[in-house]
Amino acid sequence: MLDLTYETPKIKTIAGAKHDWELVIGMEVHAQVSSNAKLFSGASTQFGSEPNSNVAFVDAAMPGMLPVINEYCIEQAVRTGLGLKAEINLKSAFDRKNYFYPDLPQGYQISQLYHPIVGEGEVLVEMGDGVARMVRIERIHMEQDAGKSIHDMDPNMSFVDLNRTGVCLMEIVSRPDIRGPEEAAAYIVKLRQILRYLGTCDGNMQNGNLRADVNVSICRPGQYEKYQETQDFGHLGTRCEIKNMNSMRFIQQAIEVEARRQIAIVEGGGTVDQETRLYDPDKGETRSMRSKEEAHDYRYFPDPDLLPLEIEQAWVDDIAANLPELPDAKKSRFIADFGLTDYDASVLTADVESAAYFEDVAKGRSGKLAANWVINELFGRLKKEDHDITDSPVSPAQLGGIIDLIASDAISGKIAKDLFEIVYTEGGDPSDIVEARGMKQVTDTGAIEAALDEIIAANPAQVEKAKVNPKLAGWFVGQVMKATGGKANPKAVNQLVAQKLGQ
Repeated sequence: MLDLTYETPKIKTIAGAKHDWELVIGMEVHAQVSSNAKLFSGASTQFGSEPNSNVAFVDAAMPGMLPVINEYCIEQAVRTGLGLKAEINLKSAFDRKNYFYPDLPQGYQISQLYHPIVGEGEVLVEMGDGVARMVRIERIHMEQDAGKSIHDMDPNMSFVDLNRTGVCLMEIVSRPDIRGPEEAAAYIVKLRQILRYLGTCDGNMQNGNLRADVNVSICRPGQYEKYQETQDFGHLGTRCEIKNMNSMRFIQQAIEVEARRQIAIVEGGGTVDQETRLYDPDKGETRSMRSKEEAHDYRYFPDPDLLPLEIEQAWVDDIAANLPELPDAKKSRFIADFGLTDYDASVLTADVESAAYFEDVAKGRSGKLAANWVINELFGRLKKEDHDITDSPVSPAQLGGIIDLIASDAISGKIAKDLFEIVYTEGGDPSDIVEARGMKQVTDTGAIEAALDEIIAANPAQVEKAKVNPKLAGWFVGQVMKATGGKANPKAVNQLVAQKLGQ
């Protein structure tokens, strides 16, 4: 059972020239649905194809072409809603959002305004051990993506690639519950993690498959609490939207920059205009893109080519019954079943592949020892080489074999690290490698004692010093390890040294 006991993080405060100010942040995340075909056509969604090669007649808005709903995209949206503990609306509808853009051939976007497919949900955003904020989801609606305008191929012309046109997007809209730049980035990380677990979006921000519009406003301390009590946005400042953010680092920078811009305006006696802005990371500033539109500016109306969407509760229940174990539940189970710390469990459940790898390694073994090797040795090495767990040259069975050798005292921790290096670079069965290369540690106390006796006999002065200063006993331990080629059991060596020196 997931323990939802947590403290809320401290609110981010920015000192202005005259007053202290707090941030209020809401997010609109556009997540591309993982599907082979687009929302209203059978055209491929494959990334990186030749320009305009994945375009059906519907996507190109050819006369007489009618959209047909892709049922799998609907299923993916429902699965996402269930994963976010949200209300699933059995009746929803598509609307036309009218605006002109060169890469939107229809002259309108098919979206959902009045009747979205998913209602209110929630995301638990963790900010450290025992610290988290619950961010409410207002809605999730489905819509078509637009194409892409290309301006850098010719000095005099722009080109249009319609491959993305009609790709299914889920717009996940949060309430203004986020209170700082770090929280905003953590929210995106957690949302992306959940989507990946669900398999509804790959979360690839570099390809534009997950991007965020960030709504930022400022208020004086105490005003946000009044808003919570009354739900009156008048207690909050005017919000500005920062469009198309696809980097955690830039999201944090943009929020900080925009907040300071608004503070300077308000403290200077001006008013903040509600508008859409873009963040320029090179100049470290946001700049105006366009005045913020309202719904009526787009002349929304029900799409006449699409009937209202009706789904059955039994179908929703079947999707719910087949949901995978989600990150919060998996983390809680790892802590309970394997005795892991909150931090280690968070690292291991960061993505589905890492969690599955760890479980394979830990099966029937010490969870703490398995976590230590997976996180510190394997993840550390993979990160150094800029690889992820799917590229690991060490299988769970191989790493488990190394841990088994440690647990049976066949090898020491130091030898295990040498063995890991061999397995990582050359492959092979750990047990066979240990046998073939004579890496098994010496556990015969008779052999260890004989080596120690020789060292003591040859160094009487050092013996006397160690008897006066017990800390010097470590010198004898090192000499025994050296004499045995590092194969002596360290625990046995320490015990014999202490015995021989009368400590």
